Amino acid sequence: MSEINIGKRKEKCENCSKQQCSKKQSKEGPSSPQEKAVANGELSEPYQTQKVLLSSCLSCEGCLSEEESQRISQQNLEEFKTVLGLNKRCDASKHKVLVVSVCPQSLPFFAAKFCLGIPEATHKLCGFLKSLGVHHVFDTTLAAGFSILESQREFVQRFRRRHHDSHALPMFTSSCPGWIRYAERVLGSLVTPHICTAKSPQQIMGSLVKDFFTQQQKLTPDKVFHIVVAPCYDKKLEAVREEFFNSLLESRDVDCVLTSGEIFQMMEEQKVTIGNLDSVPLDHVFGEADGAGLVRHEGRGSEGFLEHIFKNAAKELFGFEVNEIVYKTLRNRDFQEVSLERDGETLLQFAAIYGFRNIQTLVHRMRKGRVRYQLVEVLSCPGGCLGGRGQAEGEGGRVDKVLAQQMEEAYSSLPVRLPEMNPELQRLYRDWLEGQDSPRTLQALHTQYSQQEQPHTLPPHIQW
Repeated sequence: MSEINIGKRKEKCENCSKQQCSKKQSKEGPSSPQEKAVANGELSEPYQTQKVLLSSCLSCEGCLSEEESQRISQQNLEEFKTVLGLNKRCDASKHKVLVVSVCPQSLPFFAAKFCLGIPEATHKLCGFLKSLGVHHVFDTTLAAGFSILESQREFVQRFRRRHHDSHALPMFTSSCPGWIRYAERVLGSLVTPHICTAKSPQQIMGSLVKDFFTQQQKLTPDKVFHIVVAPCYDKKLEAVREEFFNSLLESRDVDCVLTSGEIFQMMEEQKVTIGNLDSVPLDHVFGEADGAGLVRHEGRGSEGFLEHIFKNAAKELFGFEVNEIVYKTLRNRDFQEVSLERDGETLLQFAAIYGFRNIQTLVHRMRKGRVRYQLVEVLSCPGGCLGGRGQAEGEGGRVDKVLAQQMEEAYSSLPVRLPEMNPELQRLYRDWLEGQDSPRTLQALHTQYSQQEQPHTLPPHIQW
């Protein structure tokens, strides 16, 4: 498990459930000399830093404002249950239309837990959510398709202006909120101009639900409570970003993020048995039931941004049809690269870099000007999104390797569908966004990233 040095000591966070958190203190107060020194504000240099698991980074508040911490703490099962409870009361003015969007990387978790294939497990999950009082259940594959297409187009544009724009390349993917927070708060202007402006699948789904779908249903966004089921806790952090909040309607694109594990916990609390659950098909943002079947995108279990952008760039920029991508493993399985060559010349060189140990290596190279890649798919979770700690974490905070293997096998069993071949995306570009190059497309599918002030002082050297 990765570790990070944080030069700040706090009491155990409210509602914290981590048993091994180094911030946890006994109720009797400090007992060791070091702890007494902390209480008296007399820390000497050897004790200025403490080891905190990187998986605890959201709760340590090292880079979170007090307001962000409060918003994130509200994204839990109790909030979900509160909205369900209000809907069951007689006061119709407080009723909300409940919409749940499930990430494709969460579905293998339920398949493994239910001992079913992904389609069957998805229908059971949908049946459970609707039995609680949820009105609509979507999966976010459509939103991911938008994110991939917009990322593809942006990369081609950046590549073509690379000679007169020093920030054009390399381009970093933008779908991982853990990576984005690290880039904005720690790396700053070294990296932020290079981040792709396409929104993540989660936030594009937020735009779809709170804009297109509400129009279809003749609702205002504030009358819809939108929940995303995701494999990663960091997605809670993404949902509370200011740019995803409508101040006029006091409505967020995503109101609450729950991890796969939190939903499964709710099922366990209610002693749900799979055999007693109805099998209910997913809904569709166009209003009809989705009978097309579940699909995935190419690549490993994280939407495959690298593969899609690589193949599209090879075709658009050099006229190459790439049917299969061969990865070259460098430091480890989470640090791989792919290349496109012609007559001994390297035309494209991309990398997939997962986990903060590998990200740190990338950053060191970038500071020295030795990054040879035009695109880097960056994810903070080792193993990618399927390994998100909201579903893959086992005993002692370590990844459950058996579960992770089961999820990978289940995810790879889904058929692949290229977003370019999805007529629903083209229909939405036309009917919702008024074309691919329209101002509505820019507003709904893109955002900006920039260096942000740090609420607390971070240590000058972070090591994993």
